[in-house]
Amino acid sequence: MLHAEHITCGYGGKPVVRDLSFSAHRGQILCILGANGCGKTTLLRAVAGLLPSTGSIRAAGLDLRTAPRRQVAQTVAFLSQMSNLYFSYTVYQTVEMGRYAHRSSGFLGGASAGDGEMVRACLEQTGLWELRNQPITALSGGQLQRVFLARVFAQDPKIILLDEPTNHLDLKYQIELMEQLRRWVSQGERCVVGVLHDVNLALNYADQLLLMQDGQALCQTAADNLNPALLDQIYDLDVRGYMRRALQRWE
Repeated sequence: MLHAEHITCGYGGKPVVRDLSFSAHRGQILCILGANGCGKTTLLRAVAGLLPSTGSIRAAGLDLRTAPRRQVAQTVAFLSQMSNLYFSYTVYQTVEMGRYAHRSSGFLGGASAGDGEMVRACLEQTGLWELRNQPITALSGGQLQRVFLARVFAQDPKIILLDEPTNHLDLKYQIELMEQLRRWVSQGERCVVGVLHDVNLALNYADQLLLMQDGQALCQTAADNLNPALLDQIYDLDVRGYMRRALQRWE
């Protein structure tokens, strides 16, 4: 559903990601793993159209470089790891913003009954219905991240791009979020591409892994077929040894 070929992008004329290609398939979660500074977030921003890049990016048959922005917004949703707050919208109003791309009159159009049903379903799915009238400026970081996830669900895209979606979430909500993404991606023509730092979460929930090193793709592989030595390589660490030592605390 998502095909990126020969992507090169960066900042100030200096490339961070170089000639990188990958694919994400319907019904699957692709997790991007790599050390800090390897270009994971930069790649995701380029795919989302937030950063200029060279190469080709197609999503659900659309050329994301040339398609109308409204059509792109109906196809791809992006959730970043940080969101700045400028207005004290309520939780409900914030999630409702995800519906704007589907309104015939755009941002200024009124909400339909269908919009309301979608917003309520997304709030209930993320456990936020009881907080719907709270201003988002009064929420904890974890609650706020769940609000933005609900807004992404309300956008009803075919592809969700996530940059560290479990930031600010405690263990219970990390697992719930990944379970919600797993259910979402199983419903129709959908896929998820997410940047994660938590290797265990990625191995537990990803179908595919894209391993990055120094701005390039080391490999893309099915999670079940991962060679653990590749993790040692990209993190410059005995990952398996670290995980085994941590596990001993529970024995």
